Amino acid sequence: MWAENSVFYQIYTLGFCGAPYANDGDPEREMAQHRILKVLDWIPHMKKLGIDAVYFCPLFSSDTHGYNTRDYRKVDERLGTNEDLKEVCDRLHENGIRVILDGVFNHVGRGFSQFRDVCRNRENSPYRDWFCIDFNGNSNYNDGFWYEGWEGNYDLVRLNLRNEEVVAHLFDAIRYWVEYFGIDGLRLDVAYCLDRDFISRLRSFTDSLKEDFWMVGEIIGGDYKSIMGSGKLHSVTNYECYKGLYSSFNSMNMFEIIHSLIRQFGNDPWTLYRGYHLLSFVDNHDVTRAATILREPKHLPLLYALCFGMPGIPCLYYGSEWGAEGDKRNGDPSLRPCFETPQWNKLTDWISHLTAARKASEAIRSGSMRSVLLTNRQCIFERRTEKERVLVAINADAEEYVAHFDAGCGLAEDLITGKPHDFGGGSHLPPYSAAFWKMEK
Repeated sequence: MWAENSVFYQIYTLGFCGAPYANDGDPEREMAQHRILKVLDWIPHMKKLGIDAVYFCPLFSSDTHGYNTRDYRKVDERLGTNEDLKEVCDRLHENGIRVILDGVFNHVGRGFSQFRDVCRNRENSPYRDWFCIDFNGNSNYNDGFWYEGWEGNYDLVRLNLRNEEVVAHLFDAIRYWVEYFGIDGLRLDVAYCLDRDFISRLRSFTDSLKEDFWMVGEIIGGDYKSIMGSGKLHSVTNYECYKGLYSSFNSMNMFEIIHSLIRQFGNDPWTLYRGYHLLSFVDNHDVTRAATILREPKHLPLLYALCFGMPGIPCLYYGSEWGAEGDKRNGDPSLRPCFETPQWNKLTDWISHLTAARKASEAIRSGSMRSVLLTNRQCIFERRTEKERVLVAINADAEEYVAHFDAGCGLAEDLITGKPHDFGGGSHLPPYSAAFWKMEK
C-alpha cells in the first residue's frame, strides 16, 4: 500500500494551532478564528522535508485535549469550521500529501450529547446502553451512577462497542470524513482497548469506502498481531523500537535496538513481524521529545538515521525535525506547543536527506533485515531485496571506528550524502556518523 512507501508528519492539532485548552468559550467567536488554516502555511515546509502523509491528532469537537469527543461530525470550535478543514485537506491532496485522522472510538467526553442525556434522564435515557453504566454506583463526578472510564479517567467515558447504535453512529461519522474531507486513513487511539470484533468490522467497512484506505493502531506492548493483519489493522505503533532507539544511545548499547529489530524483522522462523510495516517514531505527542531525552546532542542525527534505516514507516512529530525540546515531566502541554512558523537548520536538512534516501531505495522501504556488525557503540545492518542491497551503518562513539566485515564488494554509494564509499582496508566510520551504503551489484 501507499503508506509503506511514505514518510508521515504528525501534528497535535490543538496545540499546533494555539487553541485554548478548554472548549468552554463562545462557539461562534472561536470558530471565527479559523486556526486550522495555519496548516496551509506549513505545506511548503512539509514538501521540502519530503512528507507524503499528515497524521492529525484529534480535531473534532471535544471538551479539552481532543480525546474527549463531543461531536464526531463537527470540527472543534477552537480550530474553525468543517469548511476550513475541507480546504486544508483539499490543499494537502493537491500537493500530493495524504490525510490521516485520529479515530477516538474507545471513549468520548462528558460533553458528548448522548452521555449528557444519560446524566439528565438516567435509566429512562434511550442512550443508557451506549455506555458501560451501573446505576447502583457513583462516579468521581458524583453523577449518581457509575460508568467505566478509560483506565480510570472519568473524563473519558467508555463507549459500548457491542451496541449496534453506537457502531452505526461511528461508522456514519467515518463515512462523512471520507466523503466530505476525502481522508485516506485512520490512526486508532488506544487500539489495544478496542473490541476485536469492532476492529474487524471497521476494517471491512473502511475497505468498502475507499480503495487503499489505511489504518494504524496505537498499541504499547504485547502481541501486535492481536490487532494487526488480515481482516484487522494494516499497521501499529512500534513502541518496542521507540524505547530501543533512544535507550540504545543513552546506554551506549546498540545491542538493545538491534536485538529488537532481529526479534521483529529478522530472518529466523520465530521472527514476529517480518513482512509488516510498523509505524516508527523517535517521539510523539505522548512522550518526551527526542532532543530532550537524549543525553548526547550529537546522537540526535544518528537517532533519526537509525529510525529511517530500519524496517518500518517513519513518522516525524512537528517541531522535532529542527530539535524542539519538551519534557513529559512538565505535563502534556509542554509536548504540544504552538510554533508560529517552521524552522530549518542542520538537523532539518539532515532529515530531508534521509527522506530522499529512503524514497530512492526499495531495500530501505521494504527489504529484509540482517545484522552484519554489532558492538556496544556501533551497528551495521543490511536491508535487501532481490534487486538492491543497502547497509545502514551507525557509529555512536566520539572516536573513529574502522569496521572490518565482508561487504561483498569494493564500492558503494552513500544514499544520504551521494558520496562514493570504498570498503578496501576496512570501512572508516567517523565519530558520531551514519551512512546508508548502496552496494554495487
